[in-house]
Amino acid sequence: MKSFRPILTLTLVLVTTLLVSCGGPNTETKPPTYTSEKISEIQTYITPVNIARDQMTELENLIEKGDWVDVDSLIHGRLGQLRSDMSYVTRKLLPRDQEQAQQLAKKVFQDLERIDVAAKEKDSRKAQKNYNQALQDFDAFLELVPEESESETASA
Repeated sequence: MKSFRPILTLTLVLVTTLLVSCGGPNTETKPPTYTSEKISEIQTYITPVNIARDQMTELENLIEKGDWVDVDSLIHGRLGQLRSDMSYVTRKLLPRDQEQAQQLAKKVFQDLERIDVAAKEKDSRKAQKNYNQALQDFDAFLELVPEESESETASA
């Protein structure tokens, strides 16, 4: 009887451990969504990016005029902060959107670098082509950013 008691205790401990580890509430986790607070925070960071997007029309005018000095000044001046601004926005997006946003931001910078090279070569056709590509990539990036109305639909 003395040897039976430790075996019974050990068996009960094992069964209890098994039941506790296999049991528990079955909660499904919802995928993360944008809350209104998160969207407000993102909107704070997106403001300088939107300003830079508006300045892209000025860049187009400079390319059309062949004003290569001002093209260079705009890319390295007012649009120079764009890389860090887009990085701030990217870090605030949901994980599912971050990788795509990083890729699009990288494409925008590559397009701007190509415009800069075209400006140095005074090649308006190459500059215009890369400008158009930069706009497409820029707009695709901005489409990833949620707007205020999306928080209401995401939480519903």
